[in-house]
Amino acid sequence: MSNYLAIATVTATLQRTLQAAVQLDVEGARVTTVRPSDIGNGTPETGVNIFLYQIITNPALNNIDATPFRSRGNPVKRQAALDLYYMLSFYGNDTELAPQRLLGSVVSTLNDYRMIPAEIIRDACEDSTLSFLQDSRLADQIQQITVMPLDLNLEDLSKSWTVFFQTPYVLSIAYKVMVVLIEGDRTARRALPVRDRRTGSLAPYFNQPAVEQVLAASGRYDPILLDSNLILRGKNLKGDEATQVRVCGVNVTPTQVTATEIQLALADVPMAAIRAGVQSLQVFHPPATTRGQSPRRGVESNAAPFVLRPVVTQVEVEVVEDPIDEPRSGRLWIEVNLTVGAEQRVVVFLNEWSTEAPRDYSFEADPRTTESQAIAIPFKEVEAGDYLVRLQIDGAESQLEIDNTPGSPTENWFIGPRITIR
Repeated sequence: MSNYLAIATVTATLQRTLQAAVQLDVEGARVTTVRPSDIGNGTPETGVNIFLYQIITNPALNNIDATPFRSRGNPVKRQAALDLYYMLSFYGNDTELAPQRLLGSVVSTLNDYRMIPAEIIRDACEDSTLSFLQDSRLADQIQQITVMPLDLNLEDLSKSWTVFFQTPYVLSIAYKVMVVLIEGDRTARRALPVRDRRTGSLAPYFNQPAVEQVLAASGRYDPILLDSNLILRGKNLKGDEATQVRVCGVNVTPTQVTATEIQLALADVPMAAIRAGVQSLQVFHPPATTRGQSPRRGVESNAAPFVLRPVVTQVEVEVVEDPIDEPRSGRLWIEVNLTVGAEQRVVVFLNEWSTEAPRDYSFEADPRTTESQAIAIPFKEVEAGDYLVRLQIDGAESQLEIDNTPGSPTENWFIGPRITIR
């Protein structure tokens, strides 16, 4: 997390980034960080002023639970999560519309930097004119810095300038920068670990199953596909009478079961029930009946998520417009190995199969009313060439094929699925 220099680092990074842009668009323009009341007193005749006028605690991340850090044995410290509010003011020759030109330059630049990369923050900290930021750790923050424009109406602007600045208004726009995490210096106290669980036989499901991990049997980092075998790891997974796994609303009997691990074949799940995307499963211990006694209740585990990736089996291209030396428009027909639901979001990504400035495109499928394994996706403004095809269904992305032939000219390259748009 960041230290006490984080806020100043954000302001310096914004100043440095905008300075590089506005001096190219408007001659002689400079970016300053003075109070709005000081504009004109020693500042350039033409420029942009950045002023931090408000700081609000981010409710989502302020003092979040540090259990993940504690489980790794790292020291835990309190943190403050802050959202920074900036007023950017533009001044210069109104006859030449200098303030409005500067406004356009700033909006264009910050639109490209909605997420500020860590490299830009490091460059600002290493700037010789900003030596006081050399100890800043903002670039190492896990959460990326986001810059968002604010829509302030006339009343909001009037209140800001009369309350905060108490100076005549100049052309301005407001931005919110989120989220800046500032860590304290003192390490929080840590209690001793729990030695034993003693419930006094009062817990109704002391042996309730718990799924902690779902992964492909072929490897920890391998994608989960329709024909994959799954490994479920956790606690109390084996039931006294029977054990089932509920996947996509269907109960499936696993192939192997122990108290800490279950092996399950996704091929046992009916095709009509399974879909690509983020799915969940639960281990279920059916109720057992004892002669002369009422049946006991069954117990089930937590819902454990896993991502089921689709596989592209066929791609066809239909060009509906084919002017000479112009971008192409048309339709892609993509078939996958899973049924795609009518409500699922489908996006296709095209990456040019080239090593020289390759182009890339993305297109979303039109709304559908039926379920199908074949999806029609329109495309437009695509240059002619060879393209690799990836399909994303509800966030689950298909895999590209890799050339694993030793000595091949394209060894270790992505080679498919590939289409040619002429």
